[in-house]
Amino acid sequence: MPQLVGEIYRTRSRLVFATLIRLLKDFDLAEDAMHDAFKAALEQWGEKGIPSNPLAWLVSTGRFKAIDRIRRESRFDSLEQQQIWQTEATPPDASRLIDKAIEDDMLRLIFTCCHPALSLDARTAMTMREVCDLTTEAIASAFLVTPSTMAQRIVRAKAKIREAKIPFEVPMEHELPDRLGAVLQVIYLVFNEGYYASSGESVTRVDLSSEAIRLGRLLHVLLPDSEVTGLLGLMLLHESRRPARTSSKGNIILLEDQDRSRWDRDMIEEGLTLVERAFLSKPPGPYTLQAAIAALHAEAVRPEATDWAQITRLYSRLLNINPSPIIELNRAIAIAMHKGPEAGLQQIDAILERGDLSDYHLAHSARAELYRKLGRTNQARASWERALALAQQDPERRFIQRKLGELGS
Repeated sequence: MPQLVGEIYRTRSRLVFATLIRLLKDFDLAEDAMHDAFKAALEQWGEKGIPSNPLAWLVSTGRFKAIDRIRRESRFDSLEQQQIWQTEATPPDASRLIDKAIEDDMLRLIFTCCHPALSLDARTAMTMREVCDLTTEAIASAFLVTPSTMAQRIVRAKAKIREAKIPFEVPMEHELPDRLGAVLQVIYLVFNEGYYASSGESVTRVDLSSEAIRLGRLLHVLLPDSEVTGLLGLMLLHESRRPARTSSKGNIILLEDQDRSRWDRDMIEEGLTLVERAFLSKPPGPYTLQAAIAALHAEAVRPEATDWAQITRLYSRLLNINPSPIIELNRAIAIAMHKGPEAGLQQIDAILERGDLSDYHLAHSARAELYRKLGRTNQARASWERALALAQQDPERRFIQRKLGELGS
């Protein structure tokens, strides 16, 4: 029984949390109620059996636990009494747990966390914390900031939502375009954390990438903007490679070494269709351009068939509209594949010499690999050692240690 409850918590607790926020209208109260409900499940399901709808049971139990908590902690002033009345008067609706339409509770939660009253960074950080249950350390890694900075950002964002009485709702149709950019950024960062986990024992977190794709599909129904289409295509094309990205022992397999017969062709075909549709709608935005790059990788039947010249051009277009040192790093790698390691190394050296990405392990890994190809073993070893010191993910650390061992031999 603990294993079942743990699995539901791992994969579905955020949905329970989102629905409890709708019912309780308070982030902290909903968080406490969710944990109380899962604790009750551990205590009761083994004795009384698993309910027919576990998620509905968890929501209902959490709601009643919240009412009990308010009563215990209440000093019976008028505001707290009103909160009790409102909570008791809001009936739980189990059907909302599986609603795939616009009113989906998780989508409500994302739009609440992405309200324009919050700064762009705060919106994304808040959503990664509250929607995806990522640790502060993992979110900080995604943002390339310190955990203390991220913790302060999240605390301020929650306070702003509470003080500004930001509603828990999907915006009206005329408001959606102005709110879309932050939501797309959130979904993409959630997907990235699932596709390439910032820390832990596994390369990926399928629950996060699957949730991001689900949210992308919901948003695509809600607002089929070209960038929504491009983002969904991008996520599907990346996700199609998941089966080939790790060995049976959980070790990393680089793109050029993957067994491409294991890529999900149905997912690739859907992704390619979406990318083509996004390009036809209007001039491509950053997600559509990234999706086009992923499409070129997906269409290459062999690594040597990859059109690196076109990928380099697409990265250049992407940099023009969305300057970023990480995009610049990816462009440098494409240049190395197209024009040779020396050309790519010059680009990476320039990025690191500016101080950008100095604490980003993948920049040092890329530099190490180019040094290795150029036969500059000592410099390759130093860069791999720097990457190893910065890497937080166990499979990645094993990969780097293996590369260091190969240099030694």
